[in-house]
Amino acid sequence: MILDRFRLDGQVAVVTGAGRGIGAATALALAEAGADVLISARHADQLEKVAAKVEEVGRRALVVPADLMDLDAVAGLADAAASELGRLDIVVNNVGGTIPNALLDTTPEYLEEAFHFNVSTAHALVRAAVPHMLAGPATGSGVGHGSVVNISSVVGRVSGRGYLAYGTAKAALAHWTRLAARDLDPHIRVNAIAVGSVMTSALEFVASDEATRTTMEQATPLRRIGEAEDIAAAVLYLSSRAGGYLTGKVLEVDGGLEQPNLDLGLPDLSPEPA
Repeated sequence: MILDRFRLDGQVAVVTGAGRGIGAATALALAEAGADVLISARHADQLEKVAAKVEEVGRRALVVPADLMDLDAVAGLADAAASELGRLDIVVNNVGGTIPNALLDTTPEYLEEAFHFNVSTAHALVRAAVPHMLAGPATGSGVGHGSVVNISSVVGRVSGRGYLAYGTAKAALAHWTRLAARDLDPHIRVNAIAVGSVMTSALEFVASDEATRTTMEQATPLRRIGEAEDIAAAVLYLSSRAGGYLTGKVLEVDGGLEQPNLDLGLPDLSPEPA
């Protein structure tokens, strides 16, 4: 049965930024496919709600509240999954994000912080996870010893005013994916998802305005804003045997966007005499 290729029975996943939005939907999707999950984010109350949903579908959920800007904390998730859940097969680097800013308001420190939050965190977790993944049993014919899925963004490949820090960091994460795949093949697959506009709490503050939401929808070829489950389904595909012949790839799940569908309205700079 083709649907058997999407099963993750007996496997263990770590999902960062799993308290809400894409991370929460992903944790539940992996659990519905048969995996136990370690979920981590800053707020324990949000994680507990996700854990309850995971347990409702008969899987184990390990809740680890943490400040994921702390590289030691994020690396420690790999050890926690292996020791408490018995193995580690899947890593989903979902935590990340950066508030848009004009170029002249983007300090070098702000740019470095964006890189840290979107790339260094992923590197720290994968680096800690690899020994556990290699030590575990192979997860199925043609799949090797596990899968890493990184959540990148459409603005990691297209340009838009105001997205300099975020887009640069997500582009770096996308290419980190390609390079890490070469270092880890053939045993561990590494892929990413270039996400378009998805209706999560991070977007609600602008998309809750009906006119803004309509404009964003009309600027998207599929004429809608994405749902967290759209991304969770892609994560499941890349994590499972269904996606077992992909590595080093960036899957575009963005509604067909070729430019950002949210215009931040930043004005042109005005030339001034020196």
